[in-house]
Amino acid sequence: MTRVTVLYGGISAERAVSLSSGIQVIAALREAGFVVDAIDAGPDLATTIAALTPRPDAVFNALHGRFGEDGAIQGVLDWLNIPYTHSGVRASAVAMDKQAAKALFLSAGLPVAPGRIVSIAQLAAGDPLPLPYVIKPLNEGSSVGVTVVRGGDNRRAEIARDWTFGPAALVEEYIPGRELTVAVLDDRALAVTEILPVAGGFYDYESKYADGGSRHVVPAAVHPDIYARAMDVAVAAHRVLGCRGATRCDFRYDDTAGEPGRLILLEINTQPGLTPTSLLPEQAAYRGMSFPELCAWMVENAACRA
Repeated sequence: MTRVTVLYGGISAERAVSLSSGIQVIAALREAGFVVDAIDAGPDLATTIAALTPRPDAVFNALHGRFGEDGAIQGVLDWLNIPYTHSGVRASAVAMDKQAAKALFLSAGLPVAPGRIVSIAQLAAGDPLPLPYVIKPLNEGSSVGVTVVRGGDNRRAEIARDWTFGPAALVEEYIPGRELTVAVLDDRALAVTEILPVAGGFYDYESKYADGGSRHVVPAAVHPDIYARAMDVAVAAHRVLGCRGATRCDFRYDDTAGEPGRLILLEINTQPGLTPTSLLPEQAAYRGMSFPELCAWMVENAACRA
């Protein structure tokens, strides 16, 4: 019987999400017949490494955000020669760096939002793009720190003053329309989901993880060409970055001028959420895969560079 260690918690801004994912995964893997240990990966890396002795057959990486999703823990597990779920060092690091990922998507001809990196001093001084636009940290997930600045909005200077995500930000054109997402398991896109925040407006952290914060429509009721295009782009993005296991791509679909409209790839998530409100398990269920089966599939496809 395979012994699996679940890494969860961590020290990023997404710790609460990771704890929720980890609790779900631990129960699902036990239901699937695995012997499961769990490690709340705290700030002392030596303690985490010691807890991986004796070495498990595989690590289920349920960490989110920095140090868990950006190639850091992946490098440690490669060094220890322990197979782990999800993407490896390079794909994880590039996907977490929004600008680096965007450059690769552009080189592959994938549709992305116009934008640029600006210093926080530039942001404080004036609008870097015509309104409306979106301000994003360069290396956070789960919409942490993401803000939409619209016409008549006076928060730009306040956002710059309170910024805690480094000396620069990614600023992109705001794409009106609808929120879509597509999960991928290696070379197979599962479905297109439309996400409808209950409060309306932007699909922020609260909408993603609060119980009842959003409503999910799967399969999304969009133009057939857009549905097929979203599935294709998600698989292409997964391949361009060299991802493995499960990923999820987020899109904006601008149908405000009519269908078929304009599809824009926002980002790829190499550690999709596995919480009770998460989208990957929902799409897997739509395709006939239970949550324990999904988690078992991830373990069975675990690997490391060594």
